[in-house]
Parts: sequence; structure tokens; C-alpha cells
Amino acid sequence: MTDRRCAWARNASELMTAYHDREWGRPSRDDAHLFEMLVLEGAQAGLSWATVLNKRANYRALLDGFDYTRIAAYDEEREKELLAEPGIIRNRLKIASLARNARAFLRVREEYGTFADYLWSWTDGVPLVNHFTEPAEVPASTPLSDRVSKDLKKRGFSFVGTTIVYSYLQSTGVVEDHLVDCPAKPKETAGAEGDLPGR
Repeated sequence: MTDRRCAWARNASELMTAYHDREWGRPSRDDAHLFEMLVLEGAQAGLSWATVLNKRANYRALLDGFDYTRIAAYDEEREKELLAEPGIIRNRLKIASLARNARAFLRVREEYGTFADYLWSWTDGVPLVNHFTEPAEVPASTPLSDRVSKDLKKRGFSFVGTTIVYSYLQSTGVVEDHLVDCPAKPKETAGAEGDLPGR
């Protein structure tokens, strides 16, 4: 990798560089990973991704390895315990959203079989591949993230505004936004071009 990486990963920490090179934008259909990223993207609201990424290991240790079944059972006492933990972002609303989102996640799994099946249904199962050449071209949200955000909110999720959702779609590879000259951009870019009209 060189300094031709996506701008946010240039001259970054080793942790951020590894995340960009090995994880960001790679299609994920693993529910455990999809829930983990949902937690972390929600935690990022109002903060930098570097802040969240630096706390990822602490979140994993404190949140039962991001086990959504266990997190769905968290009660007010557990939330109070988490609010006292300095290793994670101690925002009362974000902490309260953990169990709420885990329960909503389980409901989606009951309906669709997996959360992955739900998430990827928005793009007919293929990544949306963009070919941006400049960082300024990468949007903060799209009509697709608007639709997914609205649907997630209806299903009881919180911290799923359109900007958070677009970041989530990028992080899980539903949307592939590596710049065209980024060495991490997959050589095989089979998939839909740009935004889909959706449902």
C-alpha cells in the first residue's frame, strides 16, 4: 500500500491503515460482523472513526464479543455498568441503544433468516461499486441510505440516521467506495453501478 490510499487512511495510525486495507469496503454477509459494525457505526455519531476504532477491542471485551443474543438481554443495571466503563464511549443514549438494536436485529433475523439477507436485499445481493477519483466526490448519504435508514427506524433501531447508515453500507461492503487509484480497491469490481432505485 502507498499514500494513494483513500484520503482518510493516508498517514494514519497502524490500526486505521489495517482497517482500511483489510476490512473497509469488503462485502460481509456474516451476521456477527454486521452487528458489530452496526454498534461501532452508531457509536461514531458525532465523533471520529479513529476514536471508535481505538476502542473497538474494549467494546468487544465488554459487550460479550458483540453477541447480539446476549446484548438483547441487557437491562438497566447492565447499562449503568457500561456507563461507568472508561474504555468505551459513555454516552447514555448510545449505551441504551445497544439492547434496543440487538432486539431489533433479532426480529429482522426472525423475518429474513439472517440480517445479511435483509441488508443485501436492498442491492439485490451485489455490492454497489462506485468509481470516485477524488475524496470530495464520496457522498455522506444517498437515496439508498435514506431508504435503509427509514426502514431501520421503523423496525425499532436507533442511531441509524442516513449518514450513519451510509457509513455502515461502506464499512460492510454493500457500497464499495475505495477511490479508483486506491491499492485496496478490488480488481474485480463486478456489481451494480452506483445507487439503485430500491424498494
